[in-house]
Amino acid sequence: MFRSLHIAATGMVAQETKLDAIANNLANSNTTGYKRQSAEFEDLLYQQQRGAGVGAGGVAAPTAVELGSGARVVATPRQFSQGSIQQTGNPLDVAIEGAGFLQVQRDDGTTAYTRAGTLKVDASGRLVTSDGLAIEPNITVPPDATNVVIGSDGTVTAEVAGQAQPAQLGKLQLVTFANPGGLNALGHNLYLASASSGEANVGDAGAEGRGRFMQGALEGSNVEVVTEMIDLIRTQRAYEINTKIITAADEMLRSATQVR
Repeated sequence: MFRSLHIAATGMVAQETKLDAIANNLANSNTTGYKRQSAEFEDLLYQQQRGAGVGAGGVAAPTAVELGSGARVVATPRQFSQGSIQQTGNPLDVAIEGAGFLQVQRDDGTTAYTRAGTLKVDASGRLVTSDGLAIEPNITVPPDATNVVIGSDGTVTAEVAGQAQPAQLGKLQLVTFANPGGLNALGHNLYLASASSGEANVGDAGAEGRGRFMQGALEGSNVEVVTEMIDLIRTQRAYEINTKIITAADEMLRSATQVR
């Protein structure tokens, strides 16, 4: 069987994976805090039929004869560039300007990280995400609190009945990683730390290269729809080229079998 059939098949599989990444980006173009994915390729093993420097009659060949085996997707990294800031007017919404993640506690007690700052107050008065996961460190808003203010450094204050000055309820903190691309995506706008991401570096907003908070706003997705559409066209064309290779190889095989 022609080697080109297998090579073209690997190319089609690789382009399918890239198409899946593009589809996911477009599906989440309006998801708060979403970070786009891309696909990175690498070539597969080569079969060396003649090495460089080995030639006929004792003459050194300047180049080798090597036949490749195709391509594969080696990684689908996320681009953690800043998304557009969208004003909402909701005092519990916070956008992160710059690097950093909010900490949340999952139901199993583990800590996850998110860029989505859509915060709510649950029945106990705790600040939680839209999925009901508590923000860490824990911040509780009293039932009679009004005019909640979240400062750019994460300080949360509110006016409480019987107090002349606004009461400080707590302070939001940001977490950074040496390699945010190594975080494991869980869905629901959540990430988990891994050996590749490095340990979580927790601290105050605005310190040690961390971003700052903007109250009454949310960070949108960093997906550029026009760019994704261009990548979609390029991916489709690359897929079509690989199918044409299979068609050409099939025609050559058919011609070979008809030789008399």
